[in-house]
Amino acid sequence: MNAMNGSLAPPTITELPPTTRISLRTADPAAVASALGIKLPVKVGVRAAAGVRTALCLGPDEWLLEVPEAESAMLAAALADLAGRMPLSAVEISDREVTLALAGRAVLDLLATGCPRDLARMPVGSGARTLFDTAQVVLTREGEDRFHLTVRRSYAPHVRALLHIAVRELEIGL
Repeated sequence: MNAMNGSLAPPTITELPPTTRISLRTADPAAVASALGIKLPVKVGVRAAAGVRTALCLGPDEWLLEVPEAESAMLAAALADLAGRMPLSAVEISDREVTLALAGRAVLDLLATGCPRDLARMPVGSGARTLFDTAQVVLTREGEDRFHLTVRRSYAPHVRALLHIAVRELEIGL
């Protein structure tokens, strides 16, 4: 059974509330992890969680930290303290991006309309920087049929429009 023959409900697209996002670069992930209370995975694509905080490894020395807005000041203070003791770069990118929650049994069909990766092979709890159409995005797999797609705010209207077109196509079975 697949979404193309109309046998599945189309996926849903929901914009998530804002969170605090930090682009972090460091040569000493263990020291930073210890100070922040969240493991910084060293394998690209692996995501760690500690309560509501997450850290996604995007490169050999690059992580995307995400925490609720209520923890923003605490995280900024901890990173400022660390920066005084060791070399690191921590840039808040919260306002730069929006995150869309994509869910439903046909979500892989939806993402296949614009993403060149084989997302069926992406493990739940992992993430990757990739493309959707021509826009750079960060995709995280939240569940078997749930993804978060984070895109720069300036590309969000384009990505949303493409996703809505694809949902309509899935609905009519094209």
